[in-house]
Amino acid sequence: MTAAITVAGVLLGFCAAGAAVVRRRYVSVGVTGGSMRPTYDDGDRVLVRRVPHRRLRTGDVVVIAQPGEEGRWLIKRLIARPGDPVPRDRIPALATAAGETVPTGSVVVLGDGGPHSLDSKQLGYLPLSSVLGVAVRTLRP
Repeated sequence: MTAAITVAGVLLGFCAAGAAVVRRRYVSVGVTGGSMRPTYDDGDRVLVRRVPHRRLRTGDVVVIAQPGEEGRWLIKRLIARPGDPVPRDRIPALATAAGETVPTGSVVVLGDGGPHSLDSKQLGYLPLSSVLGVAVRTLRP
């Protein structure tokens, strides 16, 4: 009986440790609005994997903190990373930006929904440090 209780306790401990690792690595974020249509719709929940910033790639859908809005997140497509050419033709806010490349510590993001998106078109460069992670998949109820 004691051996069974010990084994059960060990298994429970492994499950708890595994759950803690998953919580540190993944987070669920709700989509509000239509700025990422057709990729994501208002009300969708997205599984986000936290990744080191060096692993972000152009084209990734990222979750990034909304500037000036504590606790609010934006979900957008990564258009340019530090060192990439400044996409002046697509981003009016960067038309007069100094330099030819995106500065260290900055990213450029756009919503898939075109003009209906709060993104780098209005905000310009966003801090790389505010990227939470990369969208992995939509979570279904």
